[in-house]
Amino acid sequence: MGDQDFGIDLDVINRVAREVREVLDCGVQVALVIGGGNIFRGVSPAAKDMDRVTADHMGMLATVMNALSMQDALERHGMKVRVMSSLQIHQVCEDYVRRRAIRHLEKGRVVIFAAGTGNPFFTTDSAASLRGIEVGCDVVMKATKVDGVYSADPVKDKSAVRYDRLTYDEVLDKRLAVMDQTAIVLCRDYHMPLRVFNMNKPGALLRVVYGEDEGTLVVPGE
Repeated sequence: MGDQDFGIDLDVINRVAREVREVLDCGVQVALVIGGGNIFRGVSPAAKDMDRVTADHMGMLATVMNALSMQDALERHGMKVRVMSSLQIHQVCEDYVRRRAIRHLEKGRVVIFAAGTGNPFFTTDSAASLRGIEVGCDVVMKATKVDGVYSADPVKDKSAVRYDRLTYDEVLDKRLAVMDQTAIVLCRDYHMPLRVFNMNKPGALLRVVYGEDEGTLVVPGE
């Protein structure tokens, strides 16, 4: 969305594509989970009078639109890409099949997971945690507009403190706004590390891949 109020900012899409290309060139397998809030979000004010299941399905379709846009940008930057959807939309993307997704990654293709989990009431955060665990990722990386996890909203509270490292239990106990609780519990229970970083910061994605101290690292605990 960039600085727009709605829709897709192609400059942002192309910048992300360039950074993904840098990571792929390092020999790292890359899978992306795409949200849809720039087009429609099931829990947004625009959906307040709608049936929640219907609204969530509309949000899933919005993620497919974003995934196709990202696929186009990645391909223009010389990458091979597959969009895999939790909803069946055969004309525009593949169905999500775990073994097929792993095979795509092994062949050096970028895999974009769209349509969340395919179920209402579950967020894109939950989809990212679930897919990351399913395909055996080394880390789930949450790209946000802030440079990590804070004790409070840094936009509203200037005294908010950024954490360098947390455990999942600390995130739950402190009720920190990292991901929804379902996603956090999934990562905790399956020992999946999570790195939260600012995607708008140039080079941040590559620094995360190289293991540098970027953003906040959330781990299962001791």
